[in-house]
Amino acid sequence: MKRILVVEDEGAIARLVRDYLEHAGFEVVVAGDGEVALAEARRARPDLVVLDLGLPGRDGLDVARGLRRTSSVPIVMLTARGDETDRIVGLELGADDYVVKPFSPRELVARVRAVLRRTEAAGAGAEMLRVADVEVDLPRMRVAVAGRPVELTPTEFQLLATLVREPGRVFTRGQLLDAVHGVAFESYERAVDAHVKNLRKKIEPVPGRPRYLLTVHGVGYRFADA
Repeated sequence: MKRILVVEDEGAIARLVRDYLEHAGFEVVVAGDGEVALAEARRARPDLVVLDLGLPGRDGLDVARGLRRTSSVPIVMLTARGDETDRIVGLELGADDYVVKPFSPRELVARVRAVLRRTEAAGAGAEMLRVADVEVDLPRMRVAVAGRPVELTPTEFQLLATLVREPGRVFTRGQLLDAVHGVAFESYERAVDAHVKNLRKKIEPVPGRPRYLLTVHGVGYRFADA
């Protein structure tokens, strides 16, 4: 049974989310603030975190930073903040998806399932991809650049694997959204830019002058074929 950590300070919302997730077959752990959330993440080792950004004290963005220092656990942001900047910051911190309040509990369950499916699919098969100095081990969800291990979130891994499978091919942002998120994810193309920015920080020798993950202006991205 998959374990979900729900980080939400409003009791009624936390209970609603817990009830729907438990009804969908998940084990649920609830934390009401950021410090407790980080402690529960270490203790319970969840398969996914549903994270409210508007927490008292240590806010959700800071919790996401803390999680990403030690873990690549998938994160679905649950937030009342509709501003695009907040969503971009969350995605750049390594979140895999987001749901804006007020929300449908059924939609949230669908998003959680979709992110978990992507995580499992990223590790399926028995294929090793190699282009230039980049190695992508699909079944183990491991990446190395020039022999150096690189820790990626599930969404970052899936995005990189999609590009590395077909080096030189130009992917539009819409195509990458489909490959990474599928139909459950809102068509939010700037999310791709946020994930690409994260990937460049992790795999490029000089992120500002990318060698591997190249921009095709006005279209999208491609992975260098040499």
